[in-house]
Amino acid sequence: MSNILLSDFNTPFQTAPFDQIKLEDYKPAIEKAIEEHKNEIDAITANDADPTFENTIEALEFSGERLDRVTSVFFNLNSAETNDEMQAIAQEVSPVLTEHSNNILLNKELFERIKKVWETTDKKALDADQQTLLKNTYEDFVRNGAELPAEKQKDLRELNTKLAKLSLNFGENLLKETNDYELHITDESKIEGLPDTYKEAAKAEAKERNKDGFVFTLHFPSFFPFMTYVANRDLRKEMFMASGKKAYKDNDRNNEETVKEIALLRLKKAKLLGFESHAHLTLKKRMAESPQKVHEFLDYLLDKAKPAAENDVKEVAEFAKKEDGLEDLQRWDFSYYSEKLKKAKYEVDDEELKPYFKLENVIDGVFKTAGKLYDISFKERTDIPKYHKDIITYEVLDHDQNHLAIFYTDFFPRAGKRAGAWMTIYRSQSKRNGEEKRPHVSIVCNFNKPTGNTPSLLTFNEVTTLFHEFGHALHGILGKGRYPSITGPNVYWDFVELPSQLMENWCYEKECLDLFAKHYKTGEKIPQELVDRLKASATYNEGYKTIRQVSFGLLDMNWHDVKEESQIENTTVSDLEKNSFSKTDVLPNVDGTAMSTQFGHLFQGGYSAGYYSYKWAEVLDADAFEFFKENGIFDAETAKRFKENVLEAGGSEHPSILYKRFRGQEPDPDALLRRAGLME
Repeated sequence: MSNILLSDFNTPFQTAPFDQIKLEDYKPAIEKAIEEHKNEIDAITANDADPTFENTIEALEFSGERLDRVTSVFFNLNSAETNDEMQAIAQEVSPVLTEHSNNILLNKELFERIKKVWETTDKKALDADQQTLLKNTYEDFVRNGAELPAEKQKDLRELNTKLAKLSLNFGENLLKETNDYELHITDESKIEGLPDTYKEAAKAEAKERNKDGFVFTLHFPSFFPFMTYVANRDLRKEMFMASGKKAYKDNDRNNEETVKEIALLRLKKAKLLGFESHAHLTLKKRMAESPQKVHEFLDYLLDKAKPAAENDVKEVAEFAKKEDGLEDLQRWDFSYYSEKLKKAKYEVDDEELKPYFKLENVIDGVFKTAGKLYDISFKERTDIPKYHKDIITYEVLDHDQNHLAIFYTDFFPRAGKRAGAWMTIYRSQSKRNGEEKRPHVSIVCNFNKPTGNTPSLLTFNEVTTLFHEFGHALHGILGKGRYPSITGPNVYWDFVELPSQLMENWCYEKECLDLFAKHYKTGEKIPQELVDRLKASATYNEGYKTIRQVSFGLLDMNWHDVKEESQIENTTVSDLEKNSFSKTDVLPNVDGTAMSTQFGHLFQGGYSAGYYSYKWAEVLDADAFEFFKENGIFDAETAKRFKENVLEAGGSEHPSILYKRFRGQEPDPDALLRRAGLME
């Protein structure tokens, strides 16, 4: 039986043939691609010639291309368009893929060749990206157990297999918990305060479920506006508790033991590899370098932001008391009264802004912004296969109309799609023997669908989310390297957020907003006076927001900067969280809720011992945007420097070198605090 996944895709730009792939194709395709990859590795180790950079390091780098393509399609769709059958396949193939990865990383003959190249090559004779690839390859093998004795390698294999399955279990439980809950309201008076656009969305959700009235879910586009606008305090509490209890209830989807086991196995793996903790192991390949530096960084932010956060909460509490006589501000009250206070202080709220942010206009705006900065354009293509009818596909072109990339957008929530927003890649950019393969990049978000006569209108927060993910996409689209493992966004984890967070800054600038922010009914551009109020509100609650991010960073480190197994075995999720949040809590703790059991960044994604990266990269992006503002936000020379030294350069050199080459100096750590209004 032919398998479409194993063919050379007969599609425009060899894009994934989503419309032809069947679920039964995945497992045999993965097994066949693994065999093919094994043969490529065997050819490297069987080579009689002395090991060289070309016949060992480069050969390894370009091996397994078909396996990468097949698994990228499968696991990307397992996040964006999954079902029970697909998740069952993931459970089957994940241990097989982990074993295959182990077989490569623990291949004695292969490592001997890599080590010989590392020890005998004149590194000065290599280009910068070749030096990086050689260093990464050698260190990755060492860090993954290549020098361990056979018995310990066997233990490492078992740990890796268990971790892969546990991560899948965590994600499946969380998705089911999110999809399982609904709040069905038939009495419209109970949702007083909720703007009409959100009522329409809730009504459409109810209709889709064959129910009258309104249905609200724990998906962000439903949950967030409910918590922000619904006046009924009891219902806000109900929604808050439902969200806070995700994968923390007494049922078969409880993630408490899964979280503990993941943390425990990560520690065991780190110890096996000679590191004090998972954080020590992970941070060897980060700009921060050590847990101590992460703690110092988080403590610095905590010291600067905590007084402001306490003042933010006090101000909201006083407003709530004055407004409604509320004596005990709780977590389910904060978004509601915070939004009302913001409107009172700055005369700006999302409902006033949303008519200027029709989704299609924002997409056009982000494309125009990229065009002005980096001289590229986007052309919609209807001949490229897609995995869902809501997907829109584009070809990205350079100044001379040459092909740069394929770009997929996926913006609306559905049952088979996990929450949140992310960027991903279906094919990385690479160049070999004069042939370049350009990337296939996707961004996935969860915005409200159009309803009736109302288009999809974004909140300002959603506008910045779209710009954020698009910044990641640009990192992939503009990659210019040779080697797929160090091109595009394949950079240190605490550097990867720089392009995305930098893009958010343009959303506050009238010069940029004029490209796309026009009223969807009248066509009127967003007024200067409204932009001024928006900018004035940019630092609103910034102390609280900073402390919130710091709290998540501390929670991450408390799971992963642990040196004794007993510290994990003898704690509970509840106790560890109380300890983690004790320094940062500015609102009352709520018993019966947990963050860890739904913290996909740590236990399903790649942010373990790395959640601090968001704030770390904010330092870089605040400093970088100060440079843009000095020269003009669309200054061609500044944009060219960023494009060449960050976006095109990928991971070809150490991020500190690349950033300094762009900026001309080290980043100023106080740039973030200045932008947040926490420092003059």
